[in-house]
Amino acid sequence: MAEETEFAMGATASCVDGPGGRVSRVIIDPATETVTHLVIEPKHRLGVDRLVPLDLVDTTAGDIRLRCTVEEFGQLEPAQETELVDDVISGLSAPMGVVSPVPAVLQDVVPLGETDVERGDPVHALDGEIGRVQGVLIDPDNHRVTHVLLQEGHLWGRKKVSIPVSAVTGVENGIRLSLTKKQVEDLPPAD
Repeated sequence: MAEETEFAMGATASCVDGPGGRVSRVIIDPATETVTHLVIEPKHRLGVDRLVPLDLVDTTAGDIRLRCTVEEFGQLEPAQETELVDDVISGLSAPMGVVSPVPAVLQDVVPLGETDVERGDPVHALDGEIGRVQGVLIDPDNHRVTHVLLQEGHLWGRKKVSIPVSAVTGVENGIRLSLTKKQVEDLPPAD
């Protein structure tokens, strides 16, 4: 098997002709445990995050390269949508001739039936929260997630740990594990 590919949250992704942005989330199909998309936040936050299908992603020596131009990147499906908030101030109206701003909320887009994992999502051991998600490792041949990368420990004893996906029992409201805090602490540090 080829060496696993790391998708660290915050990693830089470049287009064939210029900057792309940073990985902000990964989209996973929970039924197959495969990564289907990376969510890339454009460089300097210019524009909305984009859903990048994994078949447009190349990784070499830790670099993430997108098989598209900067212009094509900008045409990919948005990873966020704006939802207007209706009736927030129901009953109140602006005076005649005054334009009242409509409150809006930016929502993350996740393809139907899939879920997203982002940096800082909590990781829950059987006996409580153990740390925060830093990224995932995938098998480059079939895009299956093999490990979840976790920043574990406290300020003076912090280490990065890779948790086998076989220990993951769920990904709703954070990552849930079938391991105790002690079992996670006993895992060797990741490279």
